[in-house]
Amino acid sequence: CWQDPECEFYFSLHVDVVLTNMQTLHSLIEENRKVRAPMLSRHALSRDEDYTCFEDYVELVQSVWNVPYISQAYLIRGETLREELPQRELFSGSDTDPDMASCKSLRDKGIFLHLSNPQEFGQLLDTDHLHPDLWQIFDNPLDWKEQYIHENYRQALEGQEIVEQPCPDVYWFPLLSDQMCDELVEEMEHYGQWSGGQLNDSRLAGGYENVPTVDIHMKQVGYEDQWLQLLRTYVGPMTESLFPGYHTKTRAVMNFVVRYRLDKQPTLWPHHDSSTFTLNVALNHKGMDYGGGGCRFLRYDCVVSSPRKGWGLLHPGRLTHYHEGLPTTRGTRYIMLSFVDP
Repeated sequence: CWQDPECEFYFSLHVDVVLTNMQTLHSLIEENRKVRAPMLSRHALSRDEDYTCFEDYVELVQSVWNVPYISQAYLIRGETLREELPQRELFSGSDTDPDMASCKSLRDKGIFLHLSNPQEFGQLLDTDHLHPDLWQIFDNPLDWKEQYIHENYRQALEGQEIVEQPCPDVYWFPLLSDQMCDELVEEMEHYGQWSGGQLNDSRLAGGYENVPTVDIHMKQVGYEDQWLQLLRTYVGPMTESLFPGYHTKTRAVMNFVVRYRLDKQPTLWPHHDSSTFTLNVALNHKGMDYGGGGCRFLRYDCVVSSPRKGWGLLHPGRLTHYHEGLPTTRGTRYIMLSFVDP
């Protein structure tokens, strides 16, 4: 654009920007400023599961501000680049990063940086992970829900005969989307530091695990807070609906993905969970990805032999629901476990 006299505008867009407004570029051009940027956000969620607005929201969305710094997404008029901003100077002359240097160059030449927010333009994403959208439950909760919560979850919560009870006080309901299951597994395999399934476990406060599995804790991959938010938002209401009179704090210190293989811990011996209730979510398909598997509740001699991908198995932990993991006979089986209200 510096060298092309027919270039009217230079638009810079960073990889962590998602523009959801198709009129963003048109709106910025209409404002007729030398330099302008759309305001992008990381949203908060209200109690009504809608985006939270500040008290001065209406005033803010109707404003264009002169600000000292812009980055990620901005538009510069072509003639401004060619006539007022020599290419070599724009991103140099500072010990800081190129964005800071370019903003300083603009300010030093008396060119205002305008930030525009007449409407919702888009969001900023977290790009520090293999699947950054997976971490967006706090910042972009509505988009996150659309991607990662099972399409039939709301119907199940509203009691539309979707929830099943395969064993006494064992409930089965749609929770996670296929995409969520796949990305959780991929994040775990990308991290790769699976435990050895030994009794001694340095990750635990006491250094000892009574019922060891080959697993990765959510805390290890930096997903503990996000998973706990999922429990509070989606599992807590379902639990209180299925177990009337019980009010959960949805507190869980053990949240982890377990991997079963024929050659490495294909099964799990009978045990009680250290929880008031346990959430067990199948992360892949029986028959397609693995053979065997399932869960047997010994007291009731009841077996859940065909777990459905993305469906959560919810059952009491201590005392009543002594259970075992049935042998995986081929392939690799992944499940997500949370011991809630220990």
